[in-house]
Amino acid sequence: MMKKSRINEKTFVMTAAIGSVLIMASLIVITFLASRQTISATNDAVSQVSSFYLEAMADRRAKTITNLIENNFDYMQKAIDIIEDENIKTQEELRDSIGMMKTLLSLSRFALVDEDNIVYTQYTTYTGGSRHEFLLQEKMDKRSISTVSIYGSSKQLCLAIPVHFKALGKNFKACFVQIDIKDIVDLLAFDDPGRTDYGLYSKSGENLSGTELGPVIGSHNLLDTLKKYVSDNAWHGIIDDFINDKEGSLTFVSDGAEESLSYVSVPEMGWELVVLIRESVIHDQIREISDKNLAISKFQIIFTLVLMFVFATILLLQLRKIAKNKLEAEKEHSRNLHSMANTDSMTGVRNKHAYLAKETELNAKIKGKEIDKLAVVVCDINGLKHVNDTLGHEAGDQLIKDASAMICDHFTHGSVFRTGGDEFVVLLQDRGYDEMPEVVEAFNQETEAHISENKVVVSIGYSTLAEGDKQLSDVFARADQMMYERKKELKSMGAKTRE
Repeated sequence: MMKKSRINEKTFVMTAAIGSVLIMASLIVITFLASRQTISATNDAVSQVSSFYLEAMADRRAKTITNLIENNFDYMQKAIDIIEDENIKTQEELRDSIGMMKTLLSLSRFALVDEDNIVYTQYTTYTGGSRHEFLLQEKMDKRSISTVSIYGSSKQLCLAIPVHFKALGKNFKACFVQIDIKDIVDLLAFDDPGRTDYGLYSKSGENLSGTELGPVIGSHNLLDTLKKYVSDNAWHGIIDDFINDKEGSLTFVSDGAEESLSYVSVPEMGWELVVLIRESVIHDQIREISDKNLAISKFQIIFTLVLMFVFATILLLQLRKIAKNKLEAEKEHSRNLHSMANTDSMTGVRNKHAYLAKETELNAKIKGKEIDKLAVVVCDINGLKHVNDTLGHEAGDQLIKDASAMICDHFTHGSVFRTGGDEFVVLLQDRGYDEMPEVVEAFNQETEAHISENKVVVSIGYSTLAEGDKQLSDVFARADQMMYERKKELKSMGAKTRE
């Protein structure tokens, strides 16, 4: 009986020991399999999320290019409307008008073309038939978009529209602007420096922007370079996408580093916008979460289930607190970056980047007839160049700060933007709109008093949203013209000008 009892006890101990070993072995196997599944699922998630992130970014940046092109076409038409009304009689007057349009409407390399294909710029004239593709047409009856090379290297975007007016005894048939393609790419990367590379390419893979697309592709032909890193099927698929204006994305490995890129066609341009990202933040964050889960699994093998339950509970609470703090820190960091990207460092008011974003928002409301109280005040500092030339740029910077403070002190219920070196814009709605007449009168009185006191003098012009206005630039143009007339008036009172 005692022997049976001992055998049962021994059997019980052995059974418990073997059972414990089996449970631990099962836990190890399950943990190992779960780890492999977690790694596989994480990699799949990384690929899907990174691909979606890149495609969305490429699509947004392509729309930015389209908006830039449309805005330049609109500004060119506004410039022509103004020039036609000026009754220009001499080449000097024509060049002054071209220079004024470049400044007022921020038009890069703005020029006019007469019936003999003579190109008129702010500073010179030249024969343009051999330089510009659109002038080879016998008759230009629609807008033109082309890519031109400057001195055989730098690529530029050329936008042209037909015009019909007479000046200097000649009929003018076209106007155009030229924009450095590299400047377009720099604009796309403005709010995302360092993490992401951008490039603009032709259908054949030629690098039009001259920018570096990561260390592997660099500034080389995109299609020729990718052929070394992707399969033949994938490579031919990319070529087909480029030819047929399709968007897509791919991931390839070079020197052990994984790189992902996405591409999307730019409408009307014959261009492909390519976005490349290396070791993305999304990739790192998902991998970090995966590594922590694997660490917890390893601890489960070492400790008993009860201890691991307690440990996991504590760890989860800590992770939740860390994640919450990290999320708050990231939100704060994001807010700071957004503020820096939209704030003028010298004056503290919002900058041109912020103004363009606000312009897009207001254009949508104007188009949808969702807004009726809207005014634009255009401000320009008199004599900034004179101060810079005679007293130095430090004095000029102080003049800009004084002008900004004066504008902000008066237009307390408006949104103030610095859009250029000596240029500010104020947008007024609601209370600011209602108080505008009194504020403008007080501002002009102080400005006129400053002429004799040798203080900052600011010319302003204003206009309100009117029936038939289709976008904010319509209101801006009227305000800008009024500001220009005010500048002449202040000059007659003794105020300094750019001269």
